[in-house]
Amino acid sequence: MSSKCYKCGSELHESFNIIVSRTDSCPKCMADIKCCKMCKFYDPTAYDECKEFQADRVADKEKANFCDYFKLTTSYNDPDKARQDALAKANALFKK
Repeated sequence: MSSKCYKCGSELHESFNIIVSRTDSCPKCMADIKCCKMCKFYDPTAYDECKEFQADRVADKEKANFCDYFKLTTSYNDPDKARQDALAKANALFKK
């Protein structure tokens, strides 16, 4: 499975699925790839926004870090789509 950039949503090269270095970035928007938001353990609802309980806390989730537990995610959640879906559900709920 391939991954998509958390920031711009562009498809990342398959070589990133093998190994990700701290200096790798998205070829389109230059966002860091080895960051919390690109990790399969990232969860905004979890404690310190990380489901890996042994990982050290990382303050900036969008910057490259040295986390030993980093695993590149293959799922991509478009924040704009999620916001639009939630708004549509709320409108449907309160519609007369």
